[in-house]
Amino acid sequence: MAPSHVLRCCKRALNWIPVLFINLVVGWSYYAYVVELCVYTIPNNPERISYLVLFHIFFTMFIWSYWKTIWSKPESPSKVFCLPRAEKELFEREERAETQQEILKKVAKNLPVYTRTAGGAVRYCDHCQVIKPDRCHHCSTCEMCVLKMDHHCPWVNNCVGFSNYKYFVLFLTYATLYCVVICATVIQYFLKFWTKVLPDTHAKFHVLFLFFVAALFFISVLSLLGYHLWLVGKNRTTIEAFRAPVFANGPDKNGFSLGFKRNAAEVFGDQGKYWMFPVSSNLGDGHSFVTRLVHIDPERANGILQQNGKSPADGKPDPCVHGNNIHYTADDSKENIEGGQTDSVKVENEQ
Repeated sequence: MAPSHVLRCCKRALNWIPVLFINLVVGWSYYAYVVELCVYTIPNNPERISYLVLFHIFFTMFIWSYWKTIWSKPESPSKVFCLPRAEKELFEREERAETQQEILKKVAKNLPVYTRTAGGAVRYCDHCQVIKPDRCHHCSTCEMCVLKMDHHCPWVNNCVGFSNYKYFVLFLTYATLYCVVICATVIQYFLKFWTKVLPDTHAKFHVLFLFFVAALFFISVLSLLGYHLWLVGKNRTTIEAFRAPVFANGPDKNGFSLGFKRNAAEVFGDQGKYWMFPVSSNLGDGHSFVTRLVHIDPERANGILQQNGKSPADGKPDPCVHGNNIHYTADDSKENIEGGQTDSVKVENEQ
């Protein structure tokens, strides 16, 4: 027991190494830009002040969104998705998979669950002992089921899912803009040091290296940002992009897509003034999602999730109701269904 506990603690400590690396790089970039460039290299105050103001705007937004991504705890399914005591006892005693599935189907018919495993079975997590809500997956690193799981990101040492996906996209956005600001303002002094117009000083190394690092990070982060903006527009997670969610009529990558505007609103909210800030504004509660393949009764879904006297949404808008209490169905979407098989990625074992 003790060695296992020690190994687990060591693993958790090692998981923070990528985060520490990012913080060290960002901390050094702050020193190199503010001190070595603005204080020691830039000769006039107007340029120095304008650079510092511009830099700190994007630096603040970058750090804010980064730390919100790290420290936003992943949300797990509500207790409503756990098996009732009687059904749980029957499920644990039963050895036949077919009978276990009948028990799960009996419970799941009263829940807003519409996706299945590749074999058509109800998605159930043996580790967390819970029926998985749509788009929920078990993370082996976090050791929990995560609502609308996108992926586990080692650079933030956290699962990216329903609770922090908006923050993650903003983190990538402001990281890209942060690198753009550095490259755009440093390049003239980079060239002056490179061509020896400016004398060799202790600032030369920092300015030259700062430009190279910012350009390198810009290229790598921009590609990742572009991919996730594409996912937002399609209303897919990274997992769903590799393995299409399975509905009653089979797998469909676009099953949750409601059109670009509604897809973006699901992540960023329906009030544009909050889109650029890492504050909670996404729609829904992470347990049920509008799909153009299945007509979801919002009153039924919300009533189920409000059992035990508490709504998992904690005051957030009902995911089945957008705008003027309108629930969207297949008729509202203009996108075509993409059929066919997709490449799979191993995220968890679904029976």
